[in-house]
Amino acid sequence: MGEVELNNNNLIIHAVIFIYGDAANDDTAKFIAADIAHFWNDVKGTAIIRNKKYNVLFSMEGIWAKQLQPEMIYENTNPRNNYYRIEEYATGNISFVDGLNSNTGYFKLDNLLHNSTTAAHEFGHSLGLDHPHNLDIRGKGVPGIMYPRGTITDPEFQYDPNAEPLAPGGTMSPFKRRVVQHDIDNLQLHTLKFNSNGIAVLGGFSSIWHQKHLP
Repeated sequence: MGEVELNNNNLIIHAVIFIYGDAANDDTAKFIAADIAHFWNDVKGTAIIRNKKYNVLFSMEGIWAKQLQPEMIYENTNPRNNYYRIEEYATGNISFVDGLNSNTGYFKLDNLLHNSTTAAHEFGHSLGLDHPHNLDIRGKGVPGIMYPRGTITDPEFQYDPNAEPLAPGGTMSPFKRRVVQHDIDNLQLHTLKFNSNGIAVLGGFSSIWHQKHLP
């Protein structure tokens, strides 16, 4: 979820990532925010709003919310605020946000490391983007950020470039997906309702506090 600002020739999506949980710390908070900003800004996306072309920029901040309490999430009304629990263990071994257009979720720590694109992918869900329907994109080049694990791609985007499609190693490596202009287009930024100050909201409040998962 984020707050969208029209500022001269830029459309800026502002979001703050608050993290909590036993694996949360200042470095991880800053890393997640920087990782999301890196992938979403790297495409140098654009959008047309009221017949004017804007550069789409993501302004992200990461904060370790050491004193976070459930009611702080339940009562939050700031559209910039997102709350993610970070733990070494997650049921199902996956990271997730609480649906499309959400501002809360639960991340498994090692899913986030080494530029895996997981945080950028999950943040896309929080802005309203779903997985594409067609998960066989051979011949279409680099996978967009919203393609899930298990997508069939050209060999160079697989875990193992020498593997047969769907064989072990023969599906998309999440390290190889990137934000592309089509992902920016799918945000439907031209449909947002901007107020007189050029401010709009992208996404929605899920406002869920997550308990720690136990093995």
